[in-house]
Amino acid sequence: MFAMSTRGTNFLHQWLANTVPEAVGTDVISVSELAQKLFADAKALGISSTEIEEDTGSAYETILDAIVHHDPGVAG
Repeated sequence: MFAMSTRGTNFLHQWLANTVPEAVGTDVISVSELAQKLFADAKALGISSTEIEEDTGSAYETILDAIVHHDPGVAG
């Protein structure tokens, strides 16, 4: 039970680390588009949206929070 949600959480954090810095550099950031991309990328690896949101809650909120708190001065 925990392994599934942990896998989803780990995927989400890795995905955010790889995606948010690029997204922040664009003129228009669409959180809903990023959420769709997140779920598409996860699905390609066999991870469901439910698995991601099990531990973390709303992926939309998590992505928005990551963008708002992203510090471009810190190398990832």
